[in-house]
Amino acid sequence: MKLSVLKIPLPKIDISKINITQHRRRNNPGEVPGTFFINETALPSKIFVYSYKEDHLEELAANDMADAINFTKNHRGYTHWIDVKGLGSQSVLDFIQKEFDVNPLVMEDIVHTHQRPKNEEYDHFMFVVSRMLELDKGLQLKNEQLSFLLFKDTLISFQEDYDDVLDPVRNRLRKNVNGNIRVLGPSYMLYALMDTVIDHYFTIINRLGDELEIVEDHLYQKPRKQLMYRIQGVKKLMITMRRGSWPERDKLNELLKSTNPLINEEVKLFLRDAYDHSIQIIDLIESMRETATSLLDLYLSLMSNKMNEVMKTLTIISAIFIPLTFIAGIYGMNFAYQDPKTGEILKDNMPELYMHNGYMYVMILMLLIAIAQIWYFARKGWFRD
Repeated sequence: MKLSVLKIPLPKIDISKINITQHRRRNNPGEVPGTFFINETALPSKIFVYSYKEDHLEELAANDMADAINFTKNHRGYTHWIDVKGLGSQSVLDFIQKEFDVNPLVMEDIVHTHQRPKNEEYDHFMFVVSRMLELDKGLQLKNEQLSFLLFKDTLISFQEDYDDVLDPVRNRLRKNVNGNIRVLGPSYMLYALMDTVIDHYFTIINRLGDELEIVEDHLYQKPRKQLMYRIQGVKKLMITMRRGSWPERDKLNELLKSTNPLINEEVKLFLRDAYDHSIQIIDLIESMRETATSLLDLYLSLMSNKMNEVMKTLTIISAIFIPLTFIAGIYGMNFAYQDPKTGEILKDNMPELYMHNGYMYVMILMLLIAIAQIWYFARKGWFRD
């Protein structure tokens, strides 16, 4: 029974783009804690305000934080979500720090976007960090920090870029009248945003799983270096996801155990579900890392087998020509049968050199030896896969 492998075309992906976009630390050693500097590549801040209650929602694209705060003050009794996109406006960050009395160390962590997922509790607010991952068609992974400040009736979110994966939450907020997102306060909004980020991990894992399946199919067709590079690229993405998912699980566990009144007790039920999702993601990542490692081992094994086949072919060819070369070497010595000066017959030299049809006899002998060797190797099974 022959195993047939489908010939699936390999998607055209630039291997050099299988990479991760993230920021490195920019702090200088010895800086005073709590100081922060705006990255010159940071985008100017755009501010969006969502003020809502059970049956009503108001939205505002604010020009600055002063307009956003005035908008929330004009909607007392509402829950507010202030979404700050881009961290390039010093005035916006300074205003938030002064207006909400935020610890300078927290503002430093918001701006220096290399933080791991974590949860920190202060007297009147909570500071939460998540890692928001996005994967484009070329397997370019964007690793972005998503920070939250949770207050009694207000949630402020900070993100580096204008694009995100949070539109499902905005749509639920606009459509889900009297739903949990409208009723359970800012702590539920915090859960909803974190849960959306976590669920997007599943989308990325599914894409990487499809990539590994395509690579596996092509490995059996024809192992080549491009496949090895793609496996290594997927492993690199998995390592980044692992770095984000493990502390994400720990952060959710801390929120579940927290007694802070800013976390609604009803929300903890939903946080437990997000915690389960984070555990599933960790299990999937570990499983896929093992799969990628196995595929890499398979590639090396197939390449080794391919090399063995090449060496086997060369060995057979060499084995056939060794006796032929031996015969040719003997008759290439040209020891004369008769001394050209004295005419003496040298009986112990090569009489075959002057034999009638000697050349034909030697060629037939060499051909018979080659045929006999090929027959012998065939019986031994050397020509079988």
